[in-house]
Amino acid sequence: MSQLKVALVQLCSGRDIGYNLEAIESLLQATLPDDMDVLVLPECFARMGGSVKELGTDAGRVCYWMTELAQRYGCWLVGGSVPVFDESLEKSYASCFVYDPQGLEVARYDKIHLFDADVADSTGRYRESDDYAAGSGVVTVDIGKAKLGLSICYDLRFPELYRQMVAEGVQILCVPAAFTKATGEVHWEVLLKARAIENQCYVLAANQCGQHSRKRETYGHSMVVSPWGDVIAEAEDKPTIVLAELDLEKLKLVRDQLPCLNHRKIQ
Repeated sequence: MSQLKVALVQLCSGRDIGYNLEAIESLLQATLPDDMDVLVLPECFARMGGSVKELGTDAGRVCYWMTELAQRYGCWLVGGSVPVFDESLEKSYASCFVYDPQGLEVARYDKIHLFDADVADSTGRYRESDDYAAGSGVVTVDIGKAKLGLSICYDLRFPELYRQMVAEGVQILCVPAAFTKATGEVHWEVLLKARAIENQCYVLAANQCGQHSRKRETYGHSMVVSPWGDVIAEAEDKPTIVLAELDLEKLKLVRDQLPCLNHRKIQ
């Protein structure tokens, strides 16, 4: 079979880990089919706001929950991002863990590009590097039918990361995110389509949504984009599950008919 059934969780996470995890479970119980292949959680799904160090030292609890979730639904789980505290650095890594359908951890990606920017919203100044350490390695995951490439949020703005993934045989790009409303309204869909088209890949983008605090608002509009650049499924701006089916034969057809990846001159 060349089809993959995928689901993206869109959430408005707050500071209460238990509440956030229960919210995800409620959405899944109401929506998720039994035969799902890949489930993607958004960035900061377990907690948005508060002490990064506190959550980073409690990452084991969240990872155990993800293990059980992957087992329960018998699918590959791309675990958004979880802060993992490094005592030697006194900072956390923003880590995306991947679990197989048996609940075994098979990969970990640490976010490479940290969001240090000034944005025209109520937060204004974002400095992820105050609390986080940057990762350094490209991570891909073979899930049998296809190969996934892992990234997180701000990574989306750096096309060379995704080009390296494609060089390693990736067909599906995963983008868990907490894109701000201010940047998302202008850039979110454009960037996702660009990464899909230039790499001739499916893109799975699970975003946070809504008002998390007085100062923090995210854009929502989680979506699945085809290798041709079509949005084949999209959420609005409320917590929900986005469902889609990927056709890997269509991906192959796009690459065969328009073999851009074979025509590259600059490596």
